[in-house]
Amino acid sequence: MFEGLFQPMHLVVIFVIALLVFGPRRLPELGKGLGEAILGFKNSFSAGEATPPPPVTRHESSLGSSPTAGSAGFPRRAPSRPEGI
Repeated sequence: MFEGLFQPMHLVVIFVIALLVFGPRRLPELGKGLGEAILGFKNSFSAGEATPPPPVTRHESSLGSSPTAGSAGFPRRAPSRPEGI
């Protein structure tokens, strides 16, 4: 089913479509980002699970611990509607 998918002509067509969609300025940035992502993925597997990441902790203060509280601990107000509605 996928045996002829990565033939040179197919790769050229894919590259031309990517060039048209992203443009010549963005394409090198996307390639660099993809390469860094693949390298990071490989490094995470080569490092193994010898050192697991520390658990994520969430610090909540007594002010604003409710999900409806604002960022400064004050409750959020409902958005006001125009009077004609």
